[in-house]
Amino acid sequence: MKSVKNGRDGRTRIIEGALRRFSQDGVSATTLASLREESGVSVGSFYHHFASKEHVFGVLYAEILTAYQSAFLAELVSHEEARDGIEAVVAFHMRWAGEHPERARLLVSERPPRKHEPGGAEVAEERRAFFRKVSDWWRPHMKNGLLQPVHPTMCYVLWLGPAQEMCRLWFAGAHTPTDEEIRGLGEAAWQSLRQRSG
Repeated sequence: MKSVKNGRDGRTRIIEGALRRFSQDGVSATTLASLREESGVSVGSFYHHFASKEHVFGVLYAEILTAYQSAFLAELVSHEEARDGIEAVVAFHMRWAGEHPERARLLVSERPPRKHEPGGAEVAEERRAFFRKVSDWWRPHMKNGLLQPVHPTMCYVLWLGPAQEMCRLWFAGAHTPTDEEIRGLGEAAWQSLRQRSG
């Protein structure tokens, strides 16, 4: 029983240490040695759980993305009105970034793993499932003439692009967003995504 517990603890320590190192130094500047040092595990323990630094990153990125998307969807589907949903998700995004700065920094600043890379297939599948669920919420509002028919990529850029840029400034220590500015980002997202008659 003890070895199972230690194994699980080792994996958890590696993931937690990687989150600290990756968010502080970036993935490319983080070495395998610094990952092991941060997590306090032996070489053998590290390789028992992960094949490489890239493997750790892929698993960590997939875990963070899954948690973020799950919380995003929970917020979205709690709003029946189109405008309420659009604006609430922007506020949620900024709140989540403030509550999980290391995780948010990783999602904002690092390239997601590609399909052939560790974690890439999981990330691609999570994204497909996520966009399907967002589309399920979006479609009735589009048919009712409230929201534009937009491609998922364009939808994401118009909806959360400005909020992502605000997060980058926030994480760089250049600007801390005010509640009024966050409301403004929500309003801008609504104006970008709503259908205009005539």
